[in-house]
Amino acid sequence: MNSSQALVIFGDVIHSRRDPAGSSAWLRALCAELQTVAGRSALAPFGFTQGDELQGLLQPGADPLALVLRAALADDARPMRWAIALGLVEAGRGPATQRTGTAFVAARAALDETRRQRTSLRIVTGVPAVDALLDDLAPVLGSALAQLSPTQRRVARLILVEGLRRSEVADRLAVSRATVSVAANRGGVPSLERLSRAIRTLIERSLTVELGP
Repeated sequence: MNSSQALVIFGDVIHSRRDPAGSSAWLRALCAELQTVAGRSALAPFGFTQGDELQGLLQPGADPLALVLRAALADDARPMRWAIALGLVEAGRGPATQRTGTAFVAARAALDETRRQRTSLRIVTGVPAVDALLDDLAPVLGSALAQLSPTQRRVARLILVEGLRRSEVADRLAVSRATVSVAANRGGVPSLERLSRAIRTLIERSLTVELGP
């Protein structure tokens, strides 16, 4: 069967068994939102398993981190563990939950590793030098996102996901710019922005190594 390079993204809702109906309803809405945001970069419909594990399949040049940020910074965000893997995916049809390939195997192993290490984000590209850096950076980003307060999360979403300036965030939330600045600085939003940019750059560099000039 033919295979091609792609990005696989897994998201596992933590403690979903405590509220199975609520977790499933939330994941269903999240899958629909991520599908819309991903657009043509999605190679298969997003879906989730009975174990409340989201799965997505993206073109190699897509930005999987943007989807993680959108989910993690939602007002009603649920704690999740995330795994992103770049690799080969076998040709096929149907939702991501019905697809297979070495990238899915790598994503599964990465998600299992987040459970063992009690971290919330792991990214693997198959390029050793890149993955060594991602092993340090990705968990830091995941931890920082998980520690945001509701107000800090809302401000971070408007800045990091919607790309608004602080003055625009203040207008959107009907608060002063000083209030936005305090929330952004205490939440480490500038550091989150730099860290996200560094991770995106590493993923892009791994594509260059994998695909060649």
